Amino acid sequence: MIRVLDTHALMTFLEKERGYEKVESYFLNAVEKDNYLLMTSVNYGEVYYIVLRECGKEKAEEIDKIIKTLPIEIIDVDMQIAREAARFKALKKISYADCFAAALAKLKRGEIITGDKEFEKVEDEVRVVWIV
Repeated sequence: MIRVLDTHALMTFLEKERGYEKVESYFLNAVEKDNYLLMTSVNYGEVYYIVLRECGKEKAEEIDKIIKTLPIEIIDVDMQIAREAARFKALKKISYADCFAAALAKLKRGEIITGDKEFEKVEDEVRVVWIV
């Protein structure tokens, strides 16, 4: 199964918030099966800017190094993903970064790993796996 990690799930793991154990289990499973989780470059950028804004450049760079050790494949956004994300934004009215995770999951016929309730709006089109 193709799994797409959204910003919320990765931040939950990095900050060891409620639900991080479930995200950790997906990472362990990904390593065991050599089947990395996917994340769009937009969602990665959102994680980076959140840490940069809240904790500064040094911490953001530290988090960047941690992310590079995780079984996550960062997918650059192409026109197909951008158009599908735009469709989600127009029709589902969810945050722009979340639209990219939803678009990637839909196009790859995968599932989104998240705790962000905003994804309830796309459950009719994309399978959502809740971490909490």
